[in-house]
Amino acid sequence: MIAALGQGRGSIRLRLSAGLAVICVFAVATLIFALFWEYDITPQDLSGPNTRAAWREIRDHVLLPILVVIVPTLLATSWVINRALSPLDRTAQSIAHAPARRGLRLPHAELPVEVAPFVTSINALLARLDDAAAQHEAFAADVAHELRTPLAIMAMQLDSPEPLDRAHLRREIGAMRRLVEQLLLLAQIEAEAATPQPPQSFILAGVAEDVVAALAPQIITQGREIALDEPAEMAATTVQGHREAVAAALRNLIENAVRVTPPGGLVRVAVGPGRCLRVADEGPGLAPEALARLARRHARADHASRDGAGLGLSIVERIMAGHGGELATAPEARTLILRFPAHLPDEA
Repeated sequence: MIAALGQGRGSIRLRLSAGLAVICVFAVATLIFALFWEYDITPQDLSGPNTRAAWREIRDHVLLPILVVIVPTLLATSWVINRALSPLDRTAQSIAHAPARRGLRLPHAELPVEVAPFVTSINALLARLDDAAAQHEAFAADVAHELRTPLAIMAMQLDSPEPLDRAHLRREIGAMRRLVEQLLLLAQIEAEAATPQPPQSFILAGVAEDVVAALAPQIITQGREIALDEPAEMAATTVQGHREAVAAALRNLIENAVRVTPPGGLVRVAVGPGRCLRVADEGPGLAPEALARLARRHARADHASRDGAGLGLSIVERIMAGHGGELATAPEARTLILRFPAHLPDEA
């Protein structure tokens, strides 16, 4: 019985009933003790010559009060408990038969005040899940748009009687391949966020060198230039997380910078100061509110493609959020920044 009272889980009815039973036991023990004290009854009297008188006193002053008072009290208390918990049963039934739809909330008008904070927290969680589902749906629509456009262009070229532009087809296929790779990478990051894995340390400067070296031939072919600024003090700066994801984020920023930089212009990649990567271009710059709008998953990719910031910024923003950092902008310097936490987890 005591165990039923102390356990963290179990039936509320059972716990209340067990508590009431404990109260009854103490009440009976108190009555018996008071009776023995008042009439000076000893345990020996229960089996000695005064046995009949002792048991008569117990009957009149203990058993009859229990039958007259405690038994009706138990029945009334059981009714009160069932009535108090009946709103929970009705709410459970309504939830069990509710259709699986967005916007579902738990009714709380009839629920006890003590349960209201619990129900409010569940409704807030359902609202966050609705928002997450809406963002994923909008993101999926943007991805479909990003894939549908190059597919339509390639289909038109294949159906055209003109000779195939193989170079253009390769560019379209390459863009689709990079998008698919980024989506797979994003799915991997979100899976790791749901089941966290031990982070790995890597050097920011090494990521910048690898990405710039890989993109430099393509950028030069497009008539632009790229440079990497790597201060000596930043050579050993490390962060923890997913190296391939950070490389994909930096690649997206560089490709956006190349699109807004006029022919002959320079895209500059810098490491630091601090734990950050900077990409400066010769475009008009991107204001913080514009960056926030374009980095949201539901910002249409076709809108972004006209100013050089597309679906990639949504992926970049999610990658940085997964690393505890942020995607920021310095419009006066025409620079986008990948800013990582100032301290590694083991240093915090």
